[in-house]
Amino acid sequence: MKNARLNDMTKGWFVGAFEPTACQTDACEVAVKYYKAGDKEEPHFHKIATETTLILSGTVIMVGQEWHAGDILVMEPGDITGFEALTDAINVVVKTPGALNDKYPA
Repeated sequence: MKNARLNDMTKGWFVGAFEPTACQTDACEVAVKYYKAGDKEEPHFHKIATETTLILSGTVIMVGQEWHAGDILVMEPGDITGFEALTDAINVVVKTPGALNDKYPA
Protein backbone atom coordinates (compact mmCIF):
# COMPACT_ATOMS: atom_id res chain seq x y z
CA MET A 1 0.00 0.00 0.00
CA LYS A 2 1.03 3.58 -0.54
CA ASN A 3 -0.71 6.81 0.34
CA ALA A 4 -0.66 10.44 -0.73
CA ARG A 5 -2.42 13.74 -0.03
CA LEU A 6 -4.39 15.73 -2.58
CA ASN A 7 -2.70 18.93 -1.36
CA ASP A 8 0.64 17.50 -2.55
CA MET A 9 -0.61 16.97 -6.11
CA THR A 10 -0.32 19.55 -8.93
CA LYS A 11 -3.61 21.40 -9.55
CA GLY A 12 -5.59 18.46 -8.12
CA TRP A 13 -4.32 15.84 -10.60
CA PHE A 14 -3.71 12.64 -8.61
CA VAL A 15 -3.91 9.79 -11.18
CA GLY A 16 -1.86 9.81 -14.39
CA ALA A 17 1.55 9.55 -16.03
CA PHE A 18 3.03 12.60 -14.33
CA GLU A 19 4.78 13.50 -11.08
CA PRO A 20 3.72 13.77 -8.40
CA THR A 21 0.90 11.21 -8.63
CA ALA A 22 -0.83 8.82 -6.25
CA CYS A 23 -1.33 6.28 -9.05
CA GLN A 24 1.07 6.13 -12.01
CA THR A 25 -0.76 5.16 -15.23
CA ASP A 26 -1.19 6.33 -18.80
CA ALA A 27 -4.68 4.77 -19.03
CA CYS A 28 -6.37 7.87 -17.60
CA GLU A 29 -5.87 11.07 -15.65
CA VAL A 30 -8.05 12.04 -12.67
CA ALA A 31 -8.27 15.30 -10.72
CA VAL A 32 -10.30 17.03 -8.06
CA LYS A 33 -10.24 20.72 -8.99
CA TYR A 34 -11.10 23.51 -6.53
CA TYR A 35 -12.11 26.88 -7.97
CA LYS A 36 -12.90 30.26 -6.45
CA ALA A 37 -15.67 32.39 -7.95
CA GLY A 38 -14.21 34.21 -10.96
CA ASP A 39 -11.50 31.63 -11.76
CA LYS A 40 -11.23 31.06 -15.51
CA GLU A 41 -9.50 28.78 -17.99
CA GLU A 42 -9.03 29.83 -21.61
CA PRO A 43 -10.84 27.94 -24.38
CA HIS A 44 -9.00 24.77 -25.36
CA PHE A 45 -9.49 21.32 -26.84
CA HIS A 46 -7.85 17.90 -26.76
CA LYS A 47 -6.84 15.92 -29.85
CA ILE A 48 -6.58 12.53 -28.12
CA ALA A 49 -8.36 12.49 -24.77
CA THR A 50 -12.04 12.52 -23.89
CA GLU A 51 -12.52 14.74 -20.82
CA THR A 52 -15.41 13.98 -18.48
CA THR A 53 -16.21 16.64 -15.88
CA LEU A 54 -18.55 16.22 -12.91
CA ILE A 55 -19.62 19.49 -11.30
CA LEU A 56 -19.49 18.31 -7.69
CA SER A 57 -20.46 21.67 -6.20
CA GLY A 58 -21.05 25.23 -7.34
CA THR A 59 -22.03 26.82 -10.64
CA VAL A 60 -19.75 27.08 -13.67
CA ILE A 61 -19.86 28.04 -17.33
CA MET A 62 -18.51 25.55 -19.86
CA VAL A 63 -19.28 25.34 -23.59
CA GLY A 64 -21.05 28.69 -23.21
CA GLN A 65 -23.68 27.25 -20.84
CA GLU A 66 -24.28 27.37 -17.10
CA TRP A 67 -23.88 24.07 -15.22
CA HIS A 68 -24.63 23.14 -11.62
CA ALA A 69 -23.76 20.52 -8.99
CA GLY A 70 -24.55 17.07 -10.34
CA ASP A 71 -24.13 17.95 -14.03
CA ILE A 72 -21.71 15.78 -16.02
CA LEU A 73 -20.14 16.98 -19.29
CA VAL A 74 -18.30 14.68 -21.70
CA MET A 75 -16.01 16.57 -24.07
CA GLU A 76 -14.87 14.44 -27.00
CA PRO A 77 -11.57 15.07 -28.81
CA GLY A 78 -11.91 18.29 -30.82
CA ASP A 79 -14.72 19.76 -28.67
CA ILE A 80 -13.79 23.28 -27.58
CA THR A 81 -14.54 24.62 -24.13
CA GLY A 82 -13.44 27.36 -21.80
CA PHE A 83 -14.28 27.53 -18.13
CA GLU A 84 -15.48 30.09 -15.61
CA ALA A 85 -16.48 29.50 -12.00
CA LEU A 86 -19.53 31.66 -11.22
CA THR A 87 -19.36 30.53 -7.57
CA ASP A 88 -16.78 28.61 -5.61
CA ALA A 89 -16.85 25.19 -7.24
CA ILE A 90 -15.38 21.70 -7.07
CA ASN A 91 -15.06 19.55 -10.20
CA VAL A 92 -13.94 15.97 -10.66
CA VAL A 93 -12.21 15.57 -14.04
CA VAL A 94 -11.36 12.29 -15.78
CA LYS A 95 -9.37 12.18 -19.03
CA THR A 96 -9.23 8.97 -21.05
CA PRO A 97 -6.80 7.90 -22.17
CA GLY A 98 -4.15 9.71 -20.23
CA ALA A 99 -2.44 11.96 -22.77
CA LEU A 100 0.29 14.31 -21.60
CA ASN A 101 0.64 17.56 -23.55
CA ASP A 102 -2.79 17.11 -25.20
CA LYS A 103 -4.21 20.58 -24.44
CA TYR A 104 -4.41 23.05 -27.33
CA PRO A 105 -5.58 26.68 -27.28
CA ALA A 106 -8.72 27.28 -29.31
